[in-house]
Amino acid sequence: MIQKQLDMKYRKPNKKPKKSHRRLRYTLLILAILLLSLTGFGAYAYQRLNPQNHFQNLKAISGNTTSDYQARAGVFNVLLIGTDARKGDPAGHTDSMVLINADLNKHTYNVLSIPRDARVYLEGYGYTKMTSVQYVSQLKHGSRTGIVDTVKTISNLTGVPINFYAETNYWGLQYMVDAIGGISMKLPFDVTLTHPWYPEDKGLTFKAGTHSLNGKMVTEIVHERYSLPGTDYGRQQLQEEALIGIAKKIVQPSNVTKYPALSNSLSKFLIATNMSQEDMISIGLGVKSDFHPNQQIHYRQVKGANGTMYDDVLQSYNDEVVLDPGQLQSVIQKYFSLDASN
Repeated sequence: MIQKQLDMKYRKPNKKPKKSHRRLRYTLLILAILLLSLTGFGAYAYQRLNPQNHFQNLKAISGNTTSDYQARAGVFNVLLIGTDARKGDPAGHTDSMVLINADLNKHTYNVLSIPRDARVYLEGYGYTKMTSVQYVSQLKHGSRTGIVDTVKTISNLTGVPINFYAETNYWGLQYMVDAIGGISMKLPFDVTLTHPWYPEDKGLTFKAGTHSLNGKMVTEIVHERYSLPGTDYGRQQLQEEALIGIAKKIVQPSNVTKYPALSNSLSKFLIATNMSQEDMISIGLGVKSDFHPNQQIHYRQVKGANGTMYDDVLQSYNDEVVLDPGQLQSVIQKYFSLDASN
C-alpha cells in the first residue's frame, strides 16, 4: 500500500526528474514559541520556572547515539518541522527541518537547516531522502509516530539529542505573521516567485532590500528556492531574515497586548509539539529580559554534494544531497552539543 502511494507520488515515465513538491520553510516558529510563552507567568512561581531549574535532566526524544549524555541546565535542542500536509491528506512530507540549540544562560540561539533532500537512513527501509521519512511513517503508523521518527532520524544524522519538537504548516505561518501585524524583512538578493502557493503571485519579483510584508508574502518568499543563488542554501538565508524580522516585531512594546490572543490561538499555527505550557513559559522567562535577535540568533550552514542515488523507499534512483560529514560534525560539536563536559 505504502509503495503504491509512493509510486503514484514520485514516479514519472522515462525516469524524468520529478517536479519538486511545494516546500515550506517555517523556521520562524521558534520565535513564536519563545515569546508567546510570556503570557500567564503570574500563575507560576519564578523559582520553579527559572530556566536553570526547569531545563535540567531533560530526556532526549531519540536514542541510538544520544542516550548517554549529561545536559547543561538551561540548554536544549528543539526541532522545528514544516510540512506540506493539507486538509484531508493522510500524511505530509517534511519540507522544513530546523534544528535549534537554545542556550538560555548565554542568550544564544544557533540555527541549522536540514535540507529536505538530505540522504538519511530510515530504519526498516534503508536509505532515502529526509522528506520521505515523515510521509512513510505517518502512512504506516499515524501522525505522532511520523513526527517522532523524523526527530529520531535527524538526531541520528547529527549525533545530538533532541529534546523538543514543534510542527507547523503554510497556513500556520501565514496566520502567525498576520497576527502580529506583518513584519519587515531584509532580502539579501532579488527573489522571484517561481512556484508560489497562490497562482496570482507567480512571477512577482522582490528586489534586494527591506520590505514590509504580510503573512501571505512572507510564506511565499520563504517557500521560494529556484530563483535564488544556491537554491536551498539561498532559501536558508531568507529563513534567517524572516526569523529576525518576526523576532523584532514580537518584542515591540506595541505587540505585548497581542500575546494573550496569540497564546489562546496557538493551535492555529502549531500543529503538534511535545512542549508543555510550563516549558514555554520558562523559555519566555529566559528570553524576555535580554533578547537581541540580530546579535543572538546565529544561522549555521552545512554544505552538501548533490547526486543521483538509489532510494530504498522509492525503489528507484533519486536526486539527493549528501551533507559533508566533516563539516556537519564540526558545526554540531561547536554549536549544538548539550553535554556539560564540552
